[in-house]
Amino acid sequence: MLKNKIKIGPYLYPMPVVLIGALIEERANFMPIAWTCIAEHKPPMILISASHTHLTNKGIKENQCFSVNFTSEDMVIETDYCGIKSGKDINKSTVFKVFYGDLKKAPMINESPINLECKVDKIIDNQRGHDIIIGEIVNAYAEDKYLTNGIPDIKKLNPLIFSMNDNNYWKLGEHIGRAWKIGHQYESK
Repeated sequence: MLKNKIKIGPYLYPMPVVLIGALIEERANFMPIAWTCIAEHKPPMILISASHTHLTNKGIKENQCFSVNFTSEDMVIETDYCGIKSGKDINKSTVFKVFYGDLKKAPMINESPINLECKVDKIIDNQRGHDIIIGEIVNAYAEDKYLTNGIPDIKKLNPLIFSMNDNNYWKLGEHIGRAWKIGHQYESK
């Protein structure tokens, strides 16, 4: 099989879309991003990368906390709206029902299937236009309808997925196998 050399790009798929929440001048603000990943398991930490120009970064730096609000398919219009409009120009605190947890300054979205309340562990200026923000997850919230045996169930979450290089939203596909189990079939080949 001949591989073609293609344009260099961050081809990491799928990318879940989340809404990052921060308090700006005592008002909740939300920014959608897909540039996020797990940074550590114990303690649980998450990493986001956001352009220096985002108002949300200012709130994260001032309050040293933020929220990660998972989005679902049925939140696509509101999520995209929050990306089209800047909190510098409009009040995004009215787009969703907002609640606060123990940190008191990390606004979370009631309509989100899962919310992560995070305190800042480290902010790195990558000198190329983005802040890399690492947050320790201090609390997680979810309604029972999104859980199976007490943990989030991906089928119930219906996560909104983003493909960056063509700027499209997608749905999740079907289950194909259990991790750390299906690979045993290789040995029998």
